[in-house]
Amino acid sequence: MSAPSHPPLLLLACGGAALLLTLVLAARCTPRAWWRRPNARALAVLVLGTGLIGGALWAWLAPRAPVSVSAPAPVQAALAVPAAGHSYRVADALNLRAARGTGARRVLVLAAGSTVQATGQRDGDWWQVTANADGQRYEGWASSLWLRRADERRPSGE
Repeated sequence: MSAPSHPPLLLLACGGAALLLTLVLAARCTPRAWWRRPNARALAVLVLGTGLIGGALWAWLAPRAPVSVSAPAPVQAALAVPAAGHSYRVADALNLRAARGTGARRVLVLAAGSTVQATGQRDGDWWQVTANADGQRYEGWASSLWLRRADERRPSGE
């Protein structure tokens, strides 16, 4: 009989071994006077020792459930990259900047709900986008944290 196919037998074996080991350790490591007659201290040593040692044995010997690691979906990876020409909705007021980073010159502030198109270039969270505002076409860099896919439904709180 193998242990993984019979967990109840393994549990009994762990409990029995734990009780035996607890009795041996208690006889070696505690005063003999504790064991001359039944008392609460001796009972506590037996119960706690058996429980702790049995739990450790069970954790060490118990069959492991197979762990399935799911690979990230290719769709999720594709959504993280700004595809050239795809439209994105601005989630909140967004600074369109001349270069990547918050220290770059601000070209334009886009209002929430505006639409931008990705050029396909990115640097970390910064995407190069184009936007039409005031009858002009602007190109700059925007933090992708403030952009949502144009086809993405808005949460009820927005």
